[in-house]
Amino acid sequence: MCAAKNRKICPNDFEHACWEKGSLLAGIDEAGRGPLAGPLVVAGVVFPAGYENPDIYDSKTLSEKKRVMLFDLIQEDALWFEIRIVSEADIDRYDIYHADQMAMGVIAANAPAETIVTDAMPLQIDGKEVFSVVKGDQRSVSVAAGSILAKVTRDRMMKEYDLLYPEYGFAKNKGYGTKAHMEAIDKYGITPIHRRSFAPVRAVQMKLDLF
Repeated sequence: MCAAKNRKICPNDFEHACWEKGSLLAGIDEAGRGPLAGPLVVAGVVFPAGYENPDIYDSKTLSEKKRVMLFDLIQEDALWFEIRIVSEADIDRYDIYHADQMAMGVIAANAPAETIVTDAMPLQIDGKEVFSVVKGDQRSVSVAAGSILAKVTRDRMMKEYDLLYPEYGFAKNKGYGTKAHMEAIDKYGITPIHRRSFAPVRAVQMKLDLF
């Protein structure tokens, strides 16, 4: 990680290594592994050789306003991008890790790039070199861009769900297990977008099944 004018930026080392060889790189990241409700969103991005943007960084470190601005810019500047929505049903069916891995695998296979960098998710894709990088969204502009596309997409979905289920505060908590969210589950029960395989939700469901 390096800094410019006291601002964190992605060093682009993975991208530059590919571009120097005349090849392209796809960065993949997800949003929503931890929440009790709502989908998982996975996104991949391929930038043109030589692309630089010091504002693109780990989505968790950016303000909502900055993420939304970058969301549109990334789609305009990218050679290619893909956003996949993983439903709560698939999360419950496969478990969150494997649902995430499967979605990343599809994006990696579809990407018009010889090299794939993921945020700490191992993949095996025929004909492609894959790097599973811890804190990849802080070490690759392409992974960081994927994190932004995924985060903004998911946040928008949770705001829509907040209109359907206003008692749960999804616009604010984004489905995470905050105290207010857990109290709402105890009071109002479980919605169709809750992940029933997650322990806190499963515990409430088991309690409700007793009555």
